[in-house]
Amino acid sequence: MKTLIDSTNALIDGLAAIRRQYGVPEHFPPDVLAAAEAAARRVPTKHVDRTDLRFVTLDPATSTDLDQAFTIERSGADLLLHYAIADIAWFVDDGDAVDQEAWRRGTTLYLPDGKAGLYPPALAEGAASLLPAGPRPAVIFTTRIDADGNVRLDGAERAIVRNTAKLAYETVGEMDLPPDFAELARRIEAAENRRGAARVDPPEQEVAPAEGGGFQLLFRPRLLAENQNAALSLASNVAIANALLAARTGLFRVMPEPDKKAVMRLRQSARALGLDWRDEATLAEFEKTLDPADSSHAAFMLAVRRASGGASYVPYREGMVPWHAPMAATYAHATAPLRRLADRYVISAALAIANGQAVPATATAAFETLPAVMGRADARDGQIERAVVSLAEALMLRGHEGQSFEAVVTDTDDHALRIQLCDLPVIARVRGQGSKPGDRIRVRLTAADPLQHTISFELMGGAS
Repeated sequence: MKTLIDSTNALIDGLAAIRRQYGVPEHFPPDVLAAAEAAARRVPTKHVDRTDLRFVTLDPATSTDLDQAFTIERSGADLLLHYAIADIAWFVDDGDAVDQEAWRRGTTLYLPDGKAGLYPPALAEGAASLLPAGPRPAVIFTTRIDADGNVRLDGAERAIVRNTAKLAYETVGEMDLPPDFAELARRIEAAENRRGAARVDPPEQEVAPAEGGGFQLLFRPRLLAENQNAALSLASNVAIANALLAARTGLFRVMPEPDKKAVMRLRQSARALGLDWRDEATLAEFEKTLDPADSSHAAFMLAVRRASGGASYVPYREGMVPWHAPMAATYAHATAPLRRLADRYVISAALAIANGQAVPATATAAFETLPAVMGRADARDGQIERAVVSLAEALMLRGHEGQSFEAVVTDTDDHALRIQLCDLPVIARVRGQGSKPGDRIRVRLTAADPLQHTISFELMGGAS
């Protein structure tokens, strides 16, 4: 859960209810913990020594499950990104207790009051995490980025690396980072723009006390270092996906463009928020104009994410080009193995391909079964995220029952209207008929229940 910060612990009771409702694991079984403790003592024996390279990590200050470390060097006009990825596969055997539990979980679940990890802390926050406490085993993927931002996987190896600095988004300075960090991010962004990519990275929402009592939802815009750091993962994942596709194997992350109905709803949301989306501009073009520091723009970015058809995983199929529309590229997940089960197998396959070896049979078999496992995990992630946002909205609106709000209709069905409040980042439904998308209406808040994470409105008058 990356879109809400609860620094005041205002959501604590509601979050406990959400954890119960969606079966968020509270702990690991004893046999899994014991197996993880034993695995954490394994000594790497298939890794070359790369501790002479100055790897650093860049994450939120409180992060302890560090998947990625990086360093950058020049190669003529090209940049070489050496991306060290936590080698969780070194510690986990196929079919052991830790592996079986990871297949049950699929992903790490993030909520504002804490996470439920994919792997036990002895691994995810200890022996496998790329912390600066000492050398760690990793898989280094080297991606070549040319002057135009085109990427190619140049090599991969298992290696021992040393994290020389645990950098934080909140405090990092330009001198802390490897040379050409900003240039690499610029090249990747330029290539995205040429491809017509339309990634949307909404700012985090924060629950904060409101003047006069109650609570409000505020936005914390993403920091420049966060956006630049995301370019490193994007470059590596695209390069790895292209290598897998060329080898006619792999597991890919795909996502369709929003359909016409979703785009129509988004246009009405933009109208509700007072945004100027020209009729001739596409959604991708309009997204380029958004400023996450502006609360109305930030609210629209959240609406875009909610309107998406959803991403999924697909294995390689002959004659099919897997496509991620927001990335405008073939794309794979390989850079967060401590948090996503699928990445472990993508890494295994990419490591083999880069070294001219056969893809392990375990990875090939996993590519066929992982889409269903990851689909269930993603669905639960999405349900929890929506529930948490609804909880925050209910908390913000509690005490305002009976108050009227202006809204714009974004969609309709036989019995209800989908609405976007004009002055708050709230999307809701209200029973009623006779309105059409784009109509401006007034609604009255009838209930706001944080424990049930629900809000209810009633229609007050006709459309305008």
